[in-house]
Amino acid sequence: MIELRYSSGNVISPDVHRIGVLAVGSHLENHGAALPIDTDSKIAAYVALESSLRTGAKFLGVLYAATEYDYVKHGKHLPIGVLVNKELIPTLKNAKNNLNLEAVVLVNAHGGNVPIKDHLNFIEKDSGLKVVFNNKIVEVEGPHAGTGELSIGAVLGIVDEKRLDEHCKFDYYPEVGMVGLSEARIVNKGIENGAKKVSEEGVCVDLKIGEKMLKIAVRDVSNDISDLINKKMIF
Repeated sequence: MIELRYSSGNVISPDVHRIGVLAVGSHLENHGAALPIDTDSKIAAYVALESSLRTGAKFLGVLYAATEYDYVKHGKHLPIGVLVNKELIPTLKNAKNNLNLEAVVLVNAHGGNVPIKDHLNFIEKDSGLKVVFNNKIVEVEGPHAGTGELSIGAVLGIVDEKRLDEHCKFDYYPEVGMVGLSEARIVNKGIENGAKKVSEEGVCVDLKIGEKMLKIAVRDVSNDISDLINKKMIF
């Protein structure tokens, strides 16, 4: 049997090979005129891959499915139970069995996936993995399809800047800032506050802001990976 050289390459520890990084976003969700419908998945994939490159953890790709709160209607998503049992857990089991993993960091870039955190104990028990849910990019980017997400998208090259002028035509693109999503604004105070800000101030593209947010997110995920090793959370 071939002995694998886990200490080779630029890795923070040979033990990092027991940790996977899975991007969790949304592929089917409107993001106004200037951003694509798979914006969240592309952002999550970037942060997850960059973190794996910096640490040596295994990059597991992108989960295809996503969930969303019932009151947010701007895309196509699965109920949380279906996402967890039919998509996420089978993906984690497959990764564990093929790559000898002991832990996975979920890199989330879609606010509607936050309910996954409520199921982490069950996910860990069923998958046999330690699971960390990292939501940093969602926490820092601000309103949906707003300045934060546009700026991140511009850094990644996924913004159509020719369409920025129409991006805030809320009658056509009610999902921008969730300004036109009345039910969501009534139910969720955070969404309401963000919608007011976008409707009053508009949006812009700022590459410095986008770069800063991405750096914060990549650093936070990298720290989660380091903590799994240094705090001996998995061995």
